[in-house]
Amino acid sequence: MPAMTHKIILAADHAGFPLKQSVMQLLQSKGYEVLDLGTNTGDSVDYPDFGQAAAKAILDGKAEQGIVICGTGIGISISANRFKGIRCALCGDVETAELARRHNNANMLALAGRSLSLEQAEKIISAFLDTEFEGGRHQNRIVKIDNPA
Repeated sequence: MPAMTHKIILAADHAGFPLKQSVMQLLQSKGYEVLDLGTNTGDSVDYPDFGQAAAKAILDGKAEQGIVICGTGIGISISANRFKGIRCALCGDVETAELARRHNNANMLALAGRSLSLEQAEKIISAFLDTEFEGGRHQNRIVKIDNPA
């Protein structure tokens, strides 16, 4: 991850809370500014609240990218993807994270808090944040995602 001032939205439910806390420290140590949208305890909460808050923050221009975490990453990614202009990719490995950026111009990364170690998450996050959108033939596909027939 490049050391630079770049803002990242971060949100999680209770199952993603422990990993979120570690990811926040990691991002800050790399020079990222983190906008933490919660949750801030391990008490049970509803993941849609946090996935939607992160998506809205991206759409409101508070940051260009976000990371969301729940137990499996599935529910929070579905919640975020309900918004036009959000492309939240659930990634469990480096290759998927790179392709999500390169081909899909994903602007949010979803992680599985219950199955990823911090070391795995760090590699996935680095791949996601360090990979640029390829554009070209992929741009037309992004337009189709945002404007379904």
